[in-house]
Amino acid sequence: MQKQQAGQVRARLAAWWEANARDLPWRFGRATPWGVLVSEVMSQQTQMSRVVPYWTDWMKRWPDAAALADASTAEVITAWGRLGYPRRALRLQECAHVVAHDLGDELPRTYDELVALPGVGDYTASAVMSFAFGERIAVVDTNIRRVLSRVFLGVESRGGSASAAERALACDVLPEDDVPENGVPDSGILSDDVVPENVVPENVVADSGESGNDVPDNAVPDDVPENAASDSSMSKSATSRYATPRAEADARHVSREPRSTVWNQSVMELGALVCTAKTPLCDACPVRAHCRFLAAGRPGLGERRTRPRQRFAGTDRQVRGLILDSLRKAPAGAAMPRDRIAALWSDHIQLDKCVASLDDDGLIELQPDGSVRLP
Repeated sequence: MQKQQAGQVRARLAAWWEANARDLPWRFGRATPWGVLVSEVMSQQTQMSRVVPYWTDWMKRWPDAAALADASTAEVITAWGRLGYPRRALRLQECAHVVAHDLGDELPRTYDELVALPGVGDYTASAVMSFAFGERIAVVDTNIRRVLSRVFLGVESRGGSASAAERALACDVLPEDDVPENGVPDSGILSDDVVPENVVPENVVADSGESGNDVPDNAVPDDVPENAASDSSMSKSATSRYATPRAEADARHVSREPRSTVWNQSVMELGALVCTAKTPLCDACPVRAHCRFLAAGRPGLGERRTRPRQRFAGTDRQVRGLILDSLRKAPAGAAMPRDRIAALWSDHIQLDKCVASLDDDGLIELQPDGSVRLP
């Protein structure tokens, strides 16, 4: 029964993906594998609308691992801006050093080699293998877990770390990559007479679609307010000013992608745009006729594992963000005097602790006279 259901869901999602996929600049064969990896690192717990301009500027400045490896730490932290989790920028540069100097400036193509790179975890390695190299591998992020749990099990996915059962389900429904005689992979798209209507308007913006990540799924960046970490989606119209039009890329690239790649991307996209955590657009869902969660009356919709609610105001995250933001705005190479740092926050005990933690993390350099600067 599940195999038959999976086939029906797969076909409808493939057609929906081709008609509704957001036009992000690292999609549709327009980015190198390194560019795909950069997009995945930037997208961890960060709104996609924030990522697109940063990614575009970043790749223009450092188009490959070798270019990033040669940049100064201060340049990298400054360019990371307010994407949040600035330690990701340092880990990405560490990864660039390994790729550039040890691997001939080429990303490895195997899972074990990818997860051995600095800052690359299970999700990122799987995403790069699927989206950049077209390898058949289950990609498991918050959006995918939510969609698969609802559609195939009829229950709500409550977040937290992926369970063994959720990973097993992702592997069970992953399609085989059938390559016909003409060498063009079958994406699983339905024939024209049964393609679903364009069910998601171009101005739809999801309310809570988390991106794939290798950090806790509700963590909040040091310098991003709490409510900014929950929505990583944006409409095609919102990305058009940043992304190269798909017509200028290969118009048939989606159809030529392996079925497993189309599946991973389409399920993730459905979770970001339609099957969102709190307010899913079930009436607009292309697989609503096959969804066990909808058929059961959407039991436990929006329920999450019990955990303390994260606040932002007054936390060390806010203070660290204020310090980094001030240093980014300072002239290149300039140190900020201690009195200017002291003026950023009234609680000087907390401020000193945050300065010390940023120094420990390698995000700033603490000078003998008490001034601080970017590395």
